Amino acid sequence: MWDEITDGAADESVLWRNSLRPRDERQLVAVFSPLAEPRFAVGLETIYEGYLAHYGTPRLFAPSDPDLALLLGDYLYAHGLVRIAAFGETDAVSDLSELISLCSQLRAEDADGDGALWAASAALLGTGPRLDDARGALRLRGDPAPLEAAARAAAGDAAVDEALAAHLLLR
Repeated sequence: MWDEITDGAADESVLWRNSLRPRDERQLVAVFSPLAEPRFAVGLETIYEGYLAHYGTPRLFAPSDPDLALLLGDYLYAHGLVRIAAFGETDAVSDLSELISLCSQLRAEDADGDGALWAASAALLGTGPRLDDARGALRLRGDPAPLEAAARAAAGDAAVDEALAAHLLLR
């Protein structure tokens, strides 16, 4: 999975190739993809790497400046969505679009809840409107509890705890 992400980026642009961390410095930790169907793993981790390029510490890349990090994050978002779209699952693409949008809102407002949002989005990826009310609770009231409960119900407490702990280290 990791080579697919890094090799694809390196083949696309010298900028992305030059932004790669040396192999021995890469953190090959799947954070939220273990909560999702295996076929979505590469796309989900590509999008999460884009999120980290925008807002945290990327596991695979070390962009040299904030502008390059923003561009890299956008590239990774787009390529992750393309990977998911290849399955023909429009609900999954819609779920990920909601995830990206709501994460942007949370960061702009310096609000918490992104971990629960990622966990629920991964665990219920492609289920369409099942997360609408839970996302609304976060978007409108700043309440991530319904998202976390949905993630736990779908993927189990241990898997969600592991994902959230890994996320806290990277964000």
